[in-house]
Amino acid sequence: MKKAGYLLLRTLTWSMHLFPLRVHYLISDFFFFITYSIVRYRRKVVESNLANSFPEKTQVERNRITKGFYHHFCDTAIETLYFDRMSVASAEGVVEYLNPELPNSYMDKGRQVIVILGHYNNWEWFCNWPLYTKYPFYPIYKKLKNNVFESFYFKVRSRFGAIPVERADTYRRLMNDHQKGIPSTSAFLFDQTPRIYEIQHWVRFLNQDTPVILGAEKIARKTDGVVLFAHSRKIKRGRYEVKYQLVTDHATECPKFEITEKCLQLLENQIIDQPEFWLWSHKRWKHIREKIARNG
Repeated sequence: MKKAGYLLLRTLTWSMHLFPLRVHYLISDFFFFITYSIVRYRRKVVESNLANSFPEKTQVERNRITKGFYHHFCDTAIETLYFDRMSVASAEGVVEYLNPELPNSYMDKGRQVIVILGHYNNWEWFCNWPLYTKYPFYPIYKKLKNNVFESFYFKVRSRFGAIPVERADTYRRLMNDHQKGIPSTSAFLFDQTPRIYEIQHWVRFLNQDTPVILGAEKIARKTDGVVLFAHSRKIKRGRYEVKYQLVTDHATECPKFEITEKCLQLLENQIIDQPEFWLWSHKRWKHIREKIARNG
């Protein structure tokens, strides 16, 4: 049954390529209407997150962001499916890296590069990075409970040579490479909500006390890695660009929490500039700092 579901999904992505991506954006527009107006997928979560993050904005402004988010959310769903069968020539154009020489120059010297990014724009499409480098690329991910989607996303992420690494295996893989002197790029989505027993640090992010995941920073400090922030921008439907920004080229020299706080500030600036492209449907603030402090 699980194999049949996987094959059905792959058949769907094959059939999608009978038509150009611009045709599928018409389907995305239809799904936007269903998701936004009828199903109202996580509308309360989205609206609450926006109200708490931007109390200075009017309701009209937040409504505009909400609609923009759902349009983009549906676009990324279509784009991710389409990515499964995309040609190399097409994939090179969907995400353009403005300064690929920055991470590549460090890896030429044998360094490990850790790229920090959030759930912003279409992060799945950033798995075309192997087309811009000769070094191993590890997108770090959390394993899905649904085996059909787990298999599908693994296939999508490895489409152009990436080597997806499950979060639980990340430390072992990167430390092994570090000890052997193997340079690589590893990409961490760092804006997830940590499990309650993992919370070690809080920051002020988008006007709210926010617990953070420290895994990327800890690994960077262990390996004295180079840390870059991937600043992305949506140019138009089906096209993004990324510019790498240096956070530090010697992570061991940074005070504790500095790397994470710097990257969160960069992400916050990006979200404030174009808020509709962040994943507002995520329950990012389900842990309350005061409540956790009271419960010890």
